[in-house]
Amino acid sequence: MPSSDDWQIPPEFQPDPDAVAFDLDRALSSVVALRASVPDDAFTAETLGTQRAGQGAVIREDGLVLTIGYLIAEAEEIWLTTSEGRAVKGHVLAYDYDSGFGIVQALSPLGVPALSLGNSRHATVGEHVVIGGSGGRPHSLAARVAARQEFAGYWEYLLDDAIFTVPAHPNWGGTALLGPQGELLGIGSLQLQSRDTGGRLVPLNMSVPIDLLKPILDDLLRLGRSSGPSRPWLGLYATEDERDRVVLAGLAGDGPARRAELRAGDIVRAIAGKPIESLAGFYRSLWSLGPAGIDVPLTVEREGDVFDLRVGSADRSRFLKPSRLH
Repeated sequence: MPSSDDWQIPPEFQPDPDAVAFDLDRALSSVVALRASVPDDAFTAETLGTQRAGQGAVIREDGLVLTIGYLIAEAEEIWLTTSEGRAVKGHVLAYDYDSGFGIVQALSPLGVPALSLGNSRHATVGEHVVIGGSGGRPHSLAARVAARQEFAGYWEYLLDDAIFTVPAHPNWGGTALLGPQGELLGIGSLQLQSRDTGGRLVPLNMSVPIDLLKPILDDLLRLGRSSGPSRPWLGLYATEDERDRVVLAGLAGDGPARRAELRAGDIVRAIAGKPIESLAGFYRSLWSLGPAGIDVPLTVEREGDVFDLRVGSADRSRFLKPSRLH
C-alpha cells in the first residue's frame, strides 16, 4: 500500500463537497490511518505480513474505531493517526471472522467526530457514494455502487450480500463507505476485478455491509467475539476452477487440513456425502455440520483418484496470538 505521504487520488476523482448533502470534510475527518505491527512468529505473518497499514472509521466519540479485521489480526502494537497528524496508540478489542470486521479502541482522545451507522440495505446499485480514506479529500474517492451480490473468499469466508463499488480505491483496506447523508454504510475489504459489458477487466472494491455489525457490536465489545458458537475451520485456501469445482490452492500453517494430509490441487467433490458445486456451497455445507471441533467428512479427488477422509475442524481463533493489553 502507498503511504499517506506519496500518493493522492487524482483531483477529478476526488469527492466534491458541493455535490453531497453533508459536511464532507467533517465526515472524512472521522477516518483515521491505522498501522499495525505483528510478531514474526504470528500465524498470519506469512500471508498478511508483519507491518500492515490501512484505515478505520471512528464510530463512537470515545475513540472506538471500526476497521477490517485482517489489518489487526495478532497485532502487538496499533497506531491511529488523524487527518490533522495526531497519533494515538490503540488496542485491539475484537476481530469477527464471520463478518470480517475488526474493532480498535484508541487509548487517548482522537479529537475527531464519530460517524453514524447507516443502513447498508439502502446502498442500491447506481447509488453515488464516497470511499473515505484517511487524509481527507486527497485520499478519498467519489464512487458508485456497481453491484450487490454474494462473495466467497478463498480463506473460508462468505458474505451473502457484499457491496461492490467503482472506481476502485487504491488503498482500500478499512476505508469508510459513506452514504448520501455521510452515514457509514460499510468498511472496505478488498480490490477485485470484474469484466464490463465490453469484456474489459475493471477493478472494483468490495465493502463489508455495516448492517452485519449491528447485531453483534455489543458482544464484540463485551466478549471480543460474537456470542454464538464458532464455525468449524479447516485451515485451507480454496478457489473455483473453470469447471466450477472447488480446488485447494493452499493450506494455512499447521491447521486441520494440513494435519489431515490434504494437498494443494485436491478437488473437494462432496462434504458429508453432499456434492459440492460452488465455493459458497462448500462453506455453507461445512458450517451447517455443527460448531468448531466437529469431524468433517470430505470426498476428495487427487490426480484422478477419489477417496474419503475426515478432517478434525478447529476454532480459527485458537491458532492466533491474543492481542496484548496496553
